[in-house]
Amino acid sequence: MAYVAVKGGTEAIEESIRRLTFERIQSEEVLEVKAIIAGMRGMVDQVMSESSLYSELLAALAIKQSEGNMEEAVFLLRAHRSTLPRNYYTRVIETDKMFVERRISASFKDIPGGQILGATYDYTHRLMDYDLLSETKDMVTEWLDQYAKKNEQIADPSVQADLPKVVDYLRKQNLFPIYEEDDTEPLDVTKRSIQFPTTRSERLQILTRGQTGAVTSLGYAAIRGYGAVHPTVGELRVGMLPLTISDPADQTDDEENDYYIGEIKVTEVESFIPITIKNEKNEEEIEFEIGYGICYGQNETKAIAMSILDQALEHGQKDYPTHDEEFILLHIDSVESSGFISHLKLPHYVTFQSKLDSVRKIKQGAEKHEK
Repeated sequence: MAYVAVKGGTEAIEESIRRLTFERIQSEEVLEVKAIIAGMRGMVDQVMSESSLYSELLAALAIKQSEGNMEEAVFLLRAHRSTLPRNYYTRVIETDKMFVERRISASFKDIPGGQILGATYDYTHRLMDYDLLSETKDMVTEWLDQYAKKNEQIADPSVQADLPKVVDYLRKQNLFPIYEEDDTEPLDVTKRSIQFPTTRSERLQILTRGQTGAVTSLGYAAIRGYGAVHPTVGELRVGMLPLTISDPADQTDDEENDYYIGEIKVTEVESFIPITIKNEKNEEEIEFEIGYGICYGQNETKAIAMSILDQALEHGQKDYPTHDEEFILLHIDSVESSGFISHLKLPHYVTFQSKLDSVRKIKQGAEKHEK
């Protein structure tokens, strides 16, 4: 693609950047990064998930720098991520060890360990709360004091560990198949270009990095008829997962000597999806398969939609667009898609002029023919 030089381009670009700074600070109000972390959990979680970088501080900084533009914030954080060294890899995390803050099942009323509603907007009235306009720090402090007094008799109401998985309960009843453990090293989609057909490890990585709105929309499309999936949420969990790394000096690779380096908050979903099969007698029967979704932070809609697309792509069918891995995986990446759309703003003078010349010649030829 060719471009035409624009006189004074460098100076114009510098002034554009200065104007951008002016637009951000012209109100003379400074948005503190810690305020973004404290008051915009959903936005911070979304940026971390789509960037594949778990850092509330850096995600909040990217949000501030991009003035709340999610695609730009993700672009910034991914660019920063690409500069970071990888010194260690954590041990494989078993999610049944999650410190659960919220846990529900749409499949069963009573589940082992009980349902935990936790913090969610699901049960709130979608009405504007005008009291927030006059909210002060003193009011917040007073509310927190009252909350602490009310819950001081409860040991730890918000976190539970080692809760059994619903699907494991069903497997013990032989209602779900038991698969052999797969120790295959997962392919890292951030280190190599995507090649089709993909492995499940690649698909899950791309889905969890996918743009939240795109993943949700395509998951919805799969249910509406552009796919062959209609799930029931078997279990949804929100909680903290502990991270450990092996001792570099330990030649025995004994997990007892691992170092605990912190924890991350995730949302995990296992959806139960009915499929029709034929048994040995060639009779149709219904079985259930599992769709899996997991992402950073508390983003339940995305995790559910991810579980739908996981199962759809596991059984690709060209008749349905939401079962086509190339269609799905190449279009849900926010940096890839927004970058290509944004490039249309760049100069296309030469190519457009060539198209205009072609149209002019055709029209001139048509006019001569009419004469």
